[in-house]
Amino acid sequence: MASQDWLTKDFYKVLGVSKDATQDQIKKAYRKLARTHHPDKNPGDTAAESKFKDVGEAYAVLSDPEERKQYDAIRAMGAGGARFSAGGAGGGGFEDVFSSMFSGGGARTHTTNTGGFEDILSGMFGGGGGSPFGGQGFGRGGYVRRPQKGADETASTSISLAQAVSGTTVQVSNYGKRFTARIPAGVHDGQKIRLRGKGQPGENGGEPGDLILTISVEKHPVFELDGKNVRMTLPVSFSEAALGAQVQVPTVHGDSVTMKIPAGSSSGTTLRVRGRGITGKGTPGDMLVTLKIVVPKKLSAEAKEAVEAFHQATDDADPRADFARLAKVS
Repeated sequence: MASQDWLTKDFYKVLGVSKDATQDQIKKAYRKLARTHHPDKNPGDTAAESKFKDVGEAYAVLSDPEERKQYDAIRAMGAGGARFSAGGAGGGGFEDVFSSMFSGGGARTHTTNTGGFEDILSGMFGGGGGSPFGGQGFGRGGYVRRPQKGADETASTSISLAQAVSGTTVQVSNYGKRFTARIPAGVHDGQKIRLRGKGQPGENGGEPGDLILTISVEKHPVFELDGKNVRMTLPVSFSEAALGAQVQVPTVHGDSVTMKIPAGSSSGTTLRVRGRGITGKGTPGDMLVTLKIVVPKKLSAEAKEAVEAFHQATDDADPRADFARLAKVS
C-alpha cells in the first residue's frame, strides 16, 4: 500500500470501530469481518474478496501500536488541509507543512530531489534519510508493510476416555481446510492444545496464526481421569470390607489387577494401585480406588439371622462415638 493511501483510507471506518477503539475491539472487529468476507465462504464473490483485502490492510496498520500512532498523526495533518505535492514548483505543499512545523521560526526548507513524501518523513523521523520505522515503513518504493502474524482461531473436539488414555488423532476443519491433529495420551477434559500455524494466514509474508483446540473427554460410567491418575469407585460387600479380601479390579488399559482390601475398611476408603494410571512420558500415574460398601436390598432368613447375631456380638462398638462431638458448631 502506497504511503499516500494513508491520507485517503479510513481504516477505522473499514473495520467499523471508533478512533478511540481499544486493541481488543479492533481485533474482534477484524475477526468478525474476516470470517464474513473470507474467500472460502464466498467463492467467486469479487466484492467479498476486495472487502477481505481491505479489512486485512486496515488491521495490519491498526493492530500495530506504532503504525497506528503514525497513521493517526498523518491523517490528522491531512484533515487540516495539507496535501501531498511531489516536489513540483510552487509552495503550500505537504513539504511546507512539515517545514513550518519543525524548522523553527517559519523558515521553509525545500527539497531538491524527487523523493517526495517518503523523503520528507524519512528526514523527520529517521534523521538523515533513514526509515522512520527502524527499517520498515516509508521508503522510495512507498510504504513497506511489516509482516503480520495471522489471527488465532478456536475449535473444539470430543474424544472417548479410551482415546484420552492412549492418545489419538482427530480431523479438524478450519476455513475449508482439513488436517490431522495429534492428541497426546493423558489429555484431560477442558484441556486446550495449541496447533501451530493452523490459524488464519499471515499478512505480508507473516507466519500464520495458531488454532486453539479445546478437548472434551466423554464421561465414562466407571473411570475418571485426574491428571495422570485414574479414579474409580469399587463396590464391595460388607463381608469383604469387614473381613478383608483379594478382589479383581478392571483398569483403563483393558486388563485387571488383583487388589487387597484390608479388613475393617469403610466406605470412602481410597486405595492406591501404583503404576496403573496413565502411561507415557515420565512416571506412570496411579489408579485410585475408592471403596463403596453395598448392602443387599433383600436378605434371606438365614442371612438376616447371621446379621442379627453379628449385631449382638458387636453391640458395644458405636460407629458414631465421636460424631456428635464433631458435629458441634462453635
